[in-house]
Amino acid sequence: MKKILLDASRLPEFDNHELVAFTADRKSGLKSFIAIHNTNLGPATGGTRYWAYDSEEEAFRDVLRLSRAMTYKCALARVPYGGGKGVIIANSHHPRRRKILAAYAKRVNLLEGSFYTGEDVGITPDDISVLARQSHFIIGREKFAGDPSPWAALGVFFALQAGLEVVFGNADITGRTFAVKGLGKVGGALCELLYRRGGTLIGADIDPDRVRSAKRRFPRIKIVEAKEIHRQRVDVYAPCALGGDFNKKTIPQLRCQVICGGANNQLSSEKDGERLHGWGILYIPDYLANAGGLINVVSELDKRGYSSRRVRKKVKDIRKTAKKIIMLSEKLNKPTSDVADRLAERIFKNGKRRKK
Repeated sequence: MKKILLDASRLPEFDNHELVAFTADRKSGLKSFIAIHNTNLGPATGGTRYWAYDSEEEAFRDVLRLSRAMTYKCALARVPYGGGKGVIIANSHHPRRRKILAAYAKRVNLLEGSFYTGEDVGITPDDISVLARQSHFIIGREKFAGDPSPWAALGVFFALQAGLEVVFGNADITGRTFAVKGLGKVGGALCELLYRRGGTLIGADIDPDRVRSAKRRFPRIKIVEAKEIHRQRVDVYAPCALGGDFNKKTIPQLRCQVICGGANNQLSSEKDGERLHGWGILYIPDYLANAGGLINVVSELDKRGYSSRRVRKKVKDIRKTAKKIIMLSEKLNKPTSDVADRLAERIFKNGKRRKK
């Protein structure tokens, strides 16, 4: 473990992170990483992922990637926070799950408010309650902002509309075909928004229960294998599962005109943004499209108190930001991923902390 941390700066995922820490507790069985990427705009924020990683190095690389993406997400969402992330290495059915979570929350406390965290992949509302009982630095609590997933889906929906408007000349959902990979909380909520507006759905998920649920909720949905979803001929492909969907092998197999989804780290490398641009596929950067969940949970920290009305207004602004990035991409003939990165960097590298 010590070697992994010492070699952090040599990893391609390392980007001048301010803090990287391995936290463990023998009594509970906790093994986790916390990474803080940048706090120019304010204290770090980012969800905690609960996942059975194949190795500690895989988990470490993931937390570096995810925390960096949160910095960029906060900047484009115009919230006064920086990027951080936590990952807990454990099986979802671990018999000491609650003890692991409680021990992790106490480690978050040691950062004394420099890192606020909440729900991510593998973390449930019940888990948030366990964490919140041990720490004041947990956001997305049930009686406050709550589950960020519907807001993340709404942000994807608004970003997707910007893409439709540019590619097809209007933002109408009716008559358009959407492939949604991942039918969980974000993917399911996105399907709901599209289905009730007349969109044609193709879906995929590795979890049979989620597939059955989707068939009940959306009787006209077509289900395909998860490994085949990206090959479907559709107007929009929305990856809403884990990241890394797009690489030099999968990009030539795509048959969509717009990519806009809720998954994090959708590009396997920066070059994949260039590849999508070269293939003429409009990619809405993931950390912009899925920022609705972030906007919702950090609103708990607003001194005025939580307001769903203010959250919706800010989430709706994602569409304007997406349109701006698409227009700049066309003007400069550069990938949207590159344009978004440069815009975000200009905000957080030159930014000053703002009052919440």
